[in-house]
Amino acid sequence: MMARDITLETMSERHLDDAVRLSREAGWPHRREDWAMVLSASDGLVALEDEAVVGTILTTNFDPSTAAINMVIVDASLRGRGLGRRLMDAALSRAGSRGCRLVATQEGLPLYEKLGFVATGEIVQHQGVPERTRGVAAIEWAGDKDSARIADLDAEAQGFRRDGVLAALSRTARFAVIREGGTVEAFAARRPFGRGVVVGPIVARSPEEALQLLDTVLAEEPEGAFVRVDTDRTTGLGEPLTERGLVHVGRGITMRRAPVAPVSITPYRTFALVNQALG
Repeated sequence: MMARDITLETMSERHLDDAVRLSREAGWPHRREDWAMVLSASDGLVALEDEAVVGTILTTNFDPSTAAINMVIVDASLRGRGLGRRLMDAALSRAGSRGCRLVATQEGLPLYEKLGFVATGEIVQHQGVPERTRGVAAIEWAGDKDSARIADLDAEAQGFRRDGVLAALSRTARFAVIREGGTVEAFAARRPFGRGVVVGPIVARSPEEALQLLDTVLAEEPEGAFVRVDTDRTTGLGEPLTERGLVHVGRGITMRRAPVAPVSITPYRTFALVNQALG
């Protein structure tokens, strides 16, 4: 049982510096800007002890059916004393009746299972300084007029809409796109993140199409750029990413808590994530 006096408060911009401190202590690469992007699309909470942030959690309500729980951190001095459960209970309350998703570490798995989450797969993190690639001539960079189509493709691949996340992403990201008959049929986002850049989401109809988009993005990166890609293990991109110099450095366990959105038949798939927080 927790003896220390901890209060929960809605997270705001004034808490971001402390959030960055906590995430760095946990070994995460997030900058203040990275926290701000996720918070702008989410409902956040901080745990405070004498005005010091000792815990964080965000609920990202994608649409009326689906939410993600993310950025869950508890100060090392308070772990194992019930604060993680208290933050999770509050975040799930903010999700309401939505089905919830998260990416768990091995350490967090027991708590999430107690709360009704079930493991569904594995996310693998690849990063490094990539080998030089050649862009694909048929791929171009999106304009503002493509935003609605990109959001529609993302929704088809995910099975739910996350327009708020795409809007937040578009403030810092560039989107490489494949067009057919003038219509966007696949895309990859590139944005600054952590030590360098992240490529994701990538939404495409095949691994080959996803890699064409990735190669075009990598071809425009300056020499020595540090790149990260998070992908589901089942996409088959692990070996091609390693061949491009993006080595496997970590993993996370995807989990869901009912209700789960129905699966639709579609040629589109998410081959790389926005990040592990937002899927």
